Amino acid sequence: MIDVLFPFVGGVGLFLIGMMLLSRGLIAFSGPTLRKALIRFTGTPLKAYGSGAALTAMMQSSTATAVTLIGFVSAGLISFNHAIGVVMGASLGNTAASWVVAGIALKLNLSFYTLPLIGLGALCKLLSKGRLADLGMTMAGFGIMFLGLRTLQDALGSLTGHFDLAILPVGGLGAHLIIMLIGLAMTALLQSSTAAIATTLTAVHAGAISLDQAGSVIVGAAIGTTITSALVTIGSTTSAKRTALAHILFNLVTGLIAIVLLPAYLYVLHKATKHLGITPGALSLALFHTLFILLGSVLFFPFINRFATLIERLLPERKDDLTPHLDHSLLNMPELALDASQRTLVQLTKEILEIHQALISQSGPVPLTHLEQTHAALEKTFDFVTRIQVETDEKKLNQIQVAQLHAIDHLIRLTSRQHYFIEEEHQIQQRGFEEGIQTALDQLRYMEAGLQNKMAQDWVKKLKAQAKNLKDIANDARSSLLQTPGQTASNRAILLETDNYRWLERNAHHFWRVGYYLAQAQQAQDN
Repeated sequence: MIDVLFPFVGGVGLFLIGMMLLSRGLIAFSGPTLRKALIRFTGTPLKAYGSGAALTAMMQSSTATAVTLIGFVSAGLISFNHAIGVVMGASLGNTAASWVVAGIALKLNLSFYTLPLIGLGALCKLLSKGRLADLGMTMAGFGIMFLGLRTLQDALGSLTGHFDLAILPVGGLGAHLIIMLIGLAMTALLQSSTAAIATTLTAVHAGAISLDQAGSVIVGAAIGTTITSALVTIGSTTSAKRTALAHILFNLVTGLIAIVLLPAYLYVLHKATKHLGITPGALSLALFHTLFILLGSVLFFPFINRFATLIERLLPERKDDLTPHLDHSLLNMPELALDASQRTLVQLTKEILEIHQALISQSGPVPLTHLEQTHAALEKTFDFVTRIQVETDEKKLNQIQVAQLHAIDHLIRLTSRQHYFIEEEHQIQQRGFEEGIQTALDQLRYMEAGLQNKMAQDWVKKLKAQAKNLKDIANDARSSLLQTPGQTASNRAILLETDNYRWLERNAHHFWRVGYYLAQAQQAQDN
């Protein structure tokens, strides 16, 4: 039995490692191109569906697509409605692995011809850097994956003499459901539906299990592939959890439909065998895999908006969440993580702008709790940005990260100053400092327009000019007050008023620096 068990475990391991290297290599090699392509081709549900199918077929992993998609949705790069289309497409793209295994790997000994790819890929990975190293990882992964399939095929070919099919249930809906759960458990254990499906197809080809048993396993694997994406969203954003739930519900409903229709499909195969002389095998299962995913897509697609609404009702957005884009699963993708933190900082800056405008224009009371929530969100964002692992040779990403940290520093100082102002119940004299207030409000309007890309590129220069104007106005006002002490107010009141002017001036400086660093980070992202 050991001569079967060892090659079996080793074959599965080689296949998993090959898939992992292939997926990681492709993602790293394509880099921003993959990201831009996915965003560009998800403008409609149909485009999103095609993008999900193509991306998954390329990476040979619906889990990798789902995890990447969760990151995109969390970062706010893709809407949730379009994410559902990508999820459904990913399930279809995952069937490509079935066709590769059944149509090529089990019929041709590709493992021999892919051995040079392993060696060449390893050399590229070890001796080069950048995209060439990523390409080497992809080549090595591709070769190792086929080597694992060949090892698995040899092991399962010897299994028929040691494995008694009688221990598995056969016939009836109950039997199919039990074997489906076995497929789900296998996928959860291997953390890869592709590996589970490849093992199943290889077992059918070797005669280790029957066709109807294998069909149930494949359905279970299709459902089990959602487990990893669900685990990734633990402690994650609401958008990420919604995407994972949509993935689970689509695959679960589609899988249950497939289990119900499996006997009918097997009956058609039996008739085809009898009248057309077609011998059913691994290719028949690959076709079944594709057909039931397509059927599920056809049933879901007309109701995709209603489906999205249902998910949103089941998982409502938290109204007090000021950092909806910060998802810790993004930390492994620095570019996406920095994009998410940039969006978060822009939103938090707008919150602080509104608070500051209310304070200086006295348009209404500012709740201290709201300011404290904003401050806590900034602390969370600071923690997130510092945990993003950027390679030292990635100059662009390092520049973005440093600029964002500078912006956070100035924003935290702003909230601290605002907190002090509210807590001490300070007020700016509207008449005595009308020019300074107007200058500050103008600066806030420039900054809001700049953050919304509704202003020319020189908006940061205008922020700087307004900050300088406010400094000059504040200096003149303080000098005027200090030169005439005791005439119109007490010395304490004069000092308090000069402190208010200083507060307004320093805030204007911080707003200018925040705008400068956010613009610097955005410019680096766009280049």
